[in-house]
Order: sequence, then structure tokens, then C-alpha cells
Amino acid sequence: MSTHFSLLDYIVFGLYALLIIGIGLWISRTKKGEEKTADDYFLANKSLPWWAIGASLLAANISAEHFIAMSGSGFITGLGIAAYEWMAAVVLIIVGKYLLPIFLEKKIYTMPQFLQVRFSKGVSTVFAVFWLMVYVFVNLTTVSYLGALAMEKIMGIPLFWGVIGLASIAGIYSIYGGLKAVAWTDVIQVVFLIGGGLVTTFLALNAVGGGSILHGFSEIFTKARDHFDMIITQGHTIIPDTLDPVTGEVLTTKDAFYDLPGVAVLLGAMWVTNLGYWGFNQYIIQKGLAAKSLEDAKNGLIFAGYLKILIPLLVIVPGITAYVLINNYTPEELSVIIGKPAELIGGIIKSDEAYPWLLKNFVPEGVRGLAFAALIAAIVSSLASMINSTSTIFTMDIYKNYMNKTATDKQLVYVGRIVAFVALIISSLAAQPLLGGLDQAFIYIQEYTGFIYPGVFVVFIMGLFWRQATANAAWWTAIATFPASILFKVTMPDTPFQIRMGYVLIILILIASVVSFVDKGKKVRSACPESFMGKSALNSGWVLIGIAAIGVVLGLIYSEPLEHLAFSSIYMFSVMIAFIGVIIITNVKMNVADANAIEPDSSIFTTGPAFNIGAFGIMAICTLMYFLFW
Repeated sequence: MSTHFSLLDYIVFGLYALLIIGIGLWISRTKKGEEKTADDYFLANKSLPWWAIGASLLAANISAEHFIAMSGSGFITGLGIAAYEWMAAVVLIIVGKYLLPIFLEKKIYTMPQFLQVRFSKGVSTVFAVFWLMVYVFVNLTTVSYLGALAMEKIMGIPLFWGVIGLASIAGIYSIYGGLKAVAWTDVIQVVFLIGGGLVTTFLALNAVGGGSILHGFSEIFTKARDHFDMIITQGHTIIPDTLDPVTGEVLTTKDAFYDLPGVAVLLGAMWVTNLGYWGFNQYIIQKGLAAKSLEDAKNGLIFAGYLKILIPLLVIVPGITAYVLINNYTPEELSVIIGKPAELIGGIIKSDEAYPWLLKNFVPEGVRGLAFAALIAAIVSSLASMINSTSTIFTMDIYKNYMNKTATDKQLVYVGRIVAFVALIISSLAAQPLLGGLDQAFIYIQEYTGFIYPGVFVVFIMGLFWRQATANAAWWTAIATFPASILFKVTMPDTPFQIRMGYVLIILILIASVVSFVDKGKKVRSACPESFMGKSALNSGWVLIGIAAIGVVLGLIYSEPLEHLAFSSIYMFSVMIAFIGVIIITNVKMNVADANAIEPDSSIFTTGPAFNIGAFGIMAICTLMYFLFW
């Protein structure tokens, strides 16, 4: 695929890179004679307003895995992949109202630190190691690899040097400046990200529609109607699975149901994935921990929710547009639509090449540099956030706990910078060997981060809200998480990973519940305080148990006849609801609690009109989207 990246495009892109690095370094500066404190380096001195939190959350989340990989999933599968985005918007409401306020009240730096406060150092360390491995070998590698793939296809830069270049841009200011530099450059990058993304979408739709964006959308909806189904049934869509990394030849195929199994996207483990990612993932929640006030933190998450609703228009619709263009038009017709010779248009071998193909063919000179800057903005901002959070977890949860308990701020910042640099080097070297033969890297990310999210969900939910949960329960749940995920992966390889995650969740909830009830641990006599979860909550607990029981009955009746819709996922949903019900009931009825149980002031859960109206709007929009595209 030829590049067609003009001198003007290079200039525009180069100016963007200089702008981001310059702003990052300018924000990172300190007064003469002053040293950065750990609070400043890792939590931006707790100074972020709501709009900066929302923008930084989106910038940290949206990356090459969206512009490249999710667009690729849109190309081959369709709008169904938007379930990750729209459910995330709903989950951000839950995180903003119930989870983040407790973390802020406890004044923590990292998620493992919370586990140490609530449970034990051992539990904290297990999850710290989990996250470090995921960040380095899944998140950093996929983001840098997909970004470099785009640079190779559009600019002609060899893949290895693209990885090094992206790591260098992100590393220059994030390693030196910490979270403050990351967050404030994110605000700038979100403008590029959304603006450039919309430009690519609208130009492609405009070309398909013969000068009308609305007609273009109508055309792709008509010609790829099966790509606009949010709920994918078994056997409906067969897609490539693995490709020859050299020739691009399809080696194996699979059912798209394997990645997006029917109603499991609404009832199954996607809830666990999203709550784990948005509620307990360090490089995401760290932005909320840096809020200047509780109200700013909550409203920032609502703002991020609206931005998430917009993302399918930026990344999935372009993928579907590319699918329509490649499969419904001859090279001669494409030549007329695009306005260039057929031999210069090229094709799409791997699904993840869809977005670079659009960028090359539909975005004009100069604007192409801006649109590509949007893509790189998404990549660099995510890399910077992951780098900072990797260094934060290692420094605060490993180095300070085990290597130097009396470390000064200067030592902590120094170690954080070294760790960030090492993480970048390792992930850069591992990127191509791990991902070179995949067709949809987005699914790779979801499946392998899903190996730990069931355990993350169970441990954090019971740590936050269950007064009877003990350190031993958390320890055994954490230890069982990875082996259970591997076991189901090996023994049920043909089962969709979201269903497997549901089975793992059920097992972990049983382990956590049994150990918590049997283990006396450090339990002390303690009545449930009215400020946390008084007797008025008892009825809601029984209602949840009743809903769970109905869900199990429906599963027994309809799981087999609705197997093509993965209706068995209702079992996981029912167990999850029952777990929450048990937590509420036992909190009220049992007069003992773990010595380290969290008993927050109920006032932190109060939300203002802006949050409530915003939350209602998110729910209404997401419901409408599923109604229209079911």
C-alpha cells in the first residue's frame, strides 16, 4: 500500500508532535530549586477540574485499539462492537456515584494500595503484579503495535521504528512530568482526536453519498444492513481469525458470535469487564483520583460518558463504510468516487487496515496530516497514561512496600521515571512478536485482560461494600482468578470468552462467599451503621435475591431454545445480582464485621442536578441506540 503522505501532511503532523511535546514539557516544569513531590508526579497535585478529568479519561481510553482495531472490528463484524462503548457510558455512572467517592475518601494513590488498606499486603501485591503484566504485555504492546501499523501503512515508516517513535513521543513528557503533564496534554489531544476522527468519518460518508453525509449513511445502512445488528446470533457472521503475517492469507475463520455472543453483551461478563476497567483500572481511575473536588470527579465521569457515546461514530462507522466501499464497488467505481487511479487506491487485506485505508484515500492533503494527528493523539495519550500508571503501581506498591519503606519524594519520583522507561523498552520489543499474526487486535485485548477482571470485580466489590469479607477471602479469590481463566480457556476453547468469564465469575463469587462466612479472620462485633447501609436497605437486598431467582428459572427454561442468543449468560447475571443482594442483607443482619471493613459516610454518594440529569441522558441515549439497532 503506497503512502501518499504529502510534504504538507508531514509538516502538519510534525507541528502536532512538537506542540504536544512542548506543552507537556512546559507543564512539567518546576520552579528553580523545587523538586516534584510524589503527590504532584503521580496525582497531579489533585488539581484537575471536571472537564479535564472527562477529556483525560477519554484520551487515556481511546487509542489505536479503537481507531485501528475497533474500526477493523466494525469492518468485519459491524456495529455490535459498539456494545463496549455504550455499556461503558452506563458503567461510568455507577463508578461516579458509588465507587470513586470511596477511593477519594480514603485518599489513595493506587488500586493495590486500597486492597492493602482493606485486606492485606499480600492481596495488594498479587493484583499489583497482575496489573503490571497486563499493562506491559497487553495494553502497551497493543497500543504501540497498532499505532506503528498505521504509521507503516500511511507514512511508510517501518513497523519497528514506528513503535520506537510513538514510545519516544509519549515517554519524553510523561516520564519527566508525571500525571499533570499527561492529563493536561490529554485535553489538547482530545480536540485533535474528536475533530480529526469526525473529519475522516464525514469525508468518507460524503464520498459514498455523492456529496451528502446523510445519504452516505443511508447507503452504508442499506448495503451493509447485517453490519448494523447490535445482537449477533450464532452462525450469522463468519469472519477471519488468524492471518499469514506475510501474505495476509486467511488461515482460520470463526463465528463472530464467539466475540460478541448474543445477549451476553447485555447480561454477561461485559459488565465485569467494564466495571473492572472503568472502576478499578489504575490508568483510568487515576484521573478521577486527581480531581480537585468530589463533585468535579463525579461530573468528570458523566462528561466522559457522553464522549464514549460518540466514539462509534468516530471509529466503527468508518470501518463499516470501508466494508461497503470494498465489497460493493468495482475498482473502476471506486476510482470515480475517490477521484484517483484504481492502481493507487489499494485494498484491505487485514481488517485492522480499514481505517488507514480510509485515511489514505478520502482525506485530502494537509487535512490528512491533521486526521492522522488525531490518530496519533489517541495513541500517544493512552501510552502516556499507561506509562504513568505502570510507574505509579510499581513505585508505590512494590518499591515503597518492599524495597525502601522510608523512600523520600525525590526517590519515589526517580524510581517512577526509571520504571516508566524500562516498561516502554520491554513493551516495544514485545509488540510485533505478540501481535503480528492477529486480524482483530481489539478482541485480543478484551480476551486477555478478561483473564483477571472477574477476580478484580469480586475482590473490589466485596472490599468496598461487604463488611464480612476477609483478607483470606480476597487472597483465595485473587489466587484462583488466573488459573480458573486458563482452565476454562483450555477446556472450553470453542466457548465465547465472555461466557467463559461468566463461569469464572460464578466460581470466584462462590469461593469469596464461602471463605468469608467460614473464616473468622479479624472479625469484630460491629452493628451496621445507618450512615452506610442501614435496615432500610434490607428490602432492596431481598428484591435482588428475588430477581436473581427469576433469572435462574428463566435460564433453566430458555437457555437451550435460545442457545443461538447465548441466553445462558443470564446465569452469570443472576449470580452477580444475588451476590450484591447477599452483601446488602448480611451487612444489615449480621452484627460482626471484618476489622478493616469500609464504612463510608453516606453523604459521599449524594449527587447534584448536573450529575443526575447527565446520567438520565446517558441512559436514554443508550436505550434508544439498542432499540434502533437491536
